[in-house]
Amino acid sequence: MADEAPAQETPATVAENEPAKAPDGKPILTVKVYAPFKIYFEGQALSISAVNAVGPFDVLPKHHNFLCMLVPCELKLITPDGPKSIKISRALMHVKADNVVVFVDV
Repeated sequence: MADEAPAQETPATVAENEPAKAPDGKPILTVKVYAPFKIYFEGQALSISAVNAVGPFDVLPKHHNFLCMLVPCELKLITPDGPKSIKISRALMHVKADNVVVFVDV
């Protein structure tokens, strides 16, 4: 058996493995906040603040993966275009690899 050389990373694979960044170079999250028949927000954010049964918390880029239920609160997003907030009564938040999905009214 011949020894195989390790796979070389091409510029395309390197770019795919790097986290997304805002125009100013800061790492960002990809966020979608939606209900069954309405999209409240879809875009990029620098951070997200919300409240679950334990209390208030923030999600920043490179946050650990998790899933939680949100209690009635104001979901606050800091986006490259400025702050946005969405009032929610109940929601499910899923954070995975800098992607955040919030299912509202579940």
